[in-house]
Amino acid sequence: MGKFDGVLIVSDYDNTISYTEGALRSGVDLPPVSPENRSAMEYFIAEGGIFSVATGRALPAFAPIAPAIPMNGPTVLFNGAAIYDFRTNQYLHTAFLPESVRPHLALLLEQFPELAMELYHDDSAIHAVNPNEVTHAHLRLTHAPTATMTSLDRVPSPISKALLEGLDPLLDRVLDYLRRSDWAGAYEIVPSATCLVEVTARGANKGGMVEKLLSLLGVARRHVYCVGDQANDIPMLRLAHIPFAPDNAIPAVHQVPGVRILPHCQDHAIAAMIDELDRLY
Repeated sequence: MGKFDGVLIVSDYDNTISYTEGALRSGVDLPPVSPENRSAMEYFIAEGGIFSVATGRALPAFAPIAPAIPMNGPTVLFNGAAIYDFRTNQYLHTAFLPESVRPHLALLLEQFPELAMELYHDDSAIHAVNPNEVTHAHLRLTHAPTATMTSLDRVPSPISKALLEGLDPLLDRVLDYLRRSDWAGAYEIVPSATCLVEVTARGANKGGMVEKLLSLLGVARRHVYCVGDQANDIPMLRLAHIPFAPDNAIPAVHQVPGVRILPHCQDHAIAAMIDELDRLY
């Protein structure tokens, strides 16, 4: 028996557990989990807690990272399109995009010829359509094998997630276009970084999948704590008994009701969060 029995932490990875923004922009290797964060995560698990990650990353982009992260719970992948168990190497739940997304993505490429897309398949393959400088930087960061496709028609089904990529102000124009479209409401569309926008099936967001995770693990909602830094983390932060955010989080995350602000990700935000929970329990 430990003090954190029945307690679940669900944390975003990029710029929450590890600060990867600089690596994305410069192409250098990902920073490791800090010793301070690692020690706190291992303590939380040793005391009976369940530590899970909820990431926008696809399976092939997160699989090389997962062994280096102290976690003992299933992982929410694709920004909420799947729950994956790395212990058994299998999906526990999926909510992939419908086939109707293809003509809608084609409309975006027609309207914004400079826009790039990464399309993720459930067999761990990544397909890049119209790759640009953001695509190349992102793929250097993830080290994920990727096939460049000449058209959307050549990308196999099912598509688990689409990632829209571009530099400012391109994505601002794309998001404005989507807000005025009559079809965007059929999907979850949310920024996950300054140059990335996630597209998943309606209801397939981090909040929906964390709720599914609670059911799978038998954890009471009053014992779930979530932490993240970007707009795609807000659904799970709203679900949490207490939401947390690192100091580097965007303003919209800092405005989530009841959120507790932690130090900057680079100053071991996860360790600070677990220290707060240690005093709470």
